[in-house]
Amino acid sequence: MRKGGLSVAVQKRRIRKRKKVCNFCIDKMNVIDYKDTNRLKKYVSERGKILPRRITGNCAKHQRALTIAIKRARHIALLPYTQD
Repeated sequence: MRKGGLSVAVQKRRIRKRKKVCNFCIDKMNVIDYKDTNRLKKYVSERGKILPRRITGNCAKHQRALTIAIKRARHIALLPYTQD
């Protein structure tokens, strides 16, 4: 065992997680439509919370736009504030 607590064999076997890429950048979307509820639902958890960037893989620009779109959709009752 090494000082870090993990043996060399375990450290070599560690799987690197692939970096997630922004789906909006791939689709070359400049504007996120708040009326597109099917797309917005993918970025909301079962409890109704907006998923963070580290989980969704979105870039900062699109994550901010996504958050605004979800909040607008909630405000006009296209998306629920909480899920049942």
